[in-house]
Amino acid sequence: MVRSSGDLLWRVTEWGGAGRAGSVRQRSELYSALSNLVINAAKYTPAGGMIELRAALDSTGVKIEVEDNGLGIESHHIPRLTERFYTVDPNRSAESGGTGLGLAIVKHILARHDSELEVKSTPRKGSVFGCHIPIERVLDLSSSRSS
Repeated sequence: MVRSSGDLLWRVTEWGGAGRAGSVRQRSELYSALSNLVINAAKYTPAGGMIELRAALDSTGVKIEVEDNGLGIESHHIPRLTERFYTVDPNRSAESGGTGLGLAIVKHILARHDSELEVKSTPRKGSVFGCHIPIERVLDLSSSRSS
């Protein structure tokens, strides 16, 4: 399965084998990871706030980012965000239904796709969660559309 965003298509390849179509499970898990980032942004951005999704292709792959102007995260929490069951504010997580597993799952999914989660955040200003998918897992349709 391939998803389109303008002239950019990306696919999931089998672990260890560039160029082969990925399994349904692999595609599904990557979409799940990205949707988790968007859902988290929505949970922690107040009404009237902004959530922006960006994707940019270059010679090394595609950079995907989810940026919000929500609560932001203190810097000492960032290294632990992907630990299982870790929550910045346990009271808020209980209110919003969070378990502290979402970003841990995202981290492991991205690792299986030769990527890692990148986090930048400023308290009371917002956060950017992103990843870089290697070029081996990205298709540029601009050349194939002309044939």
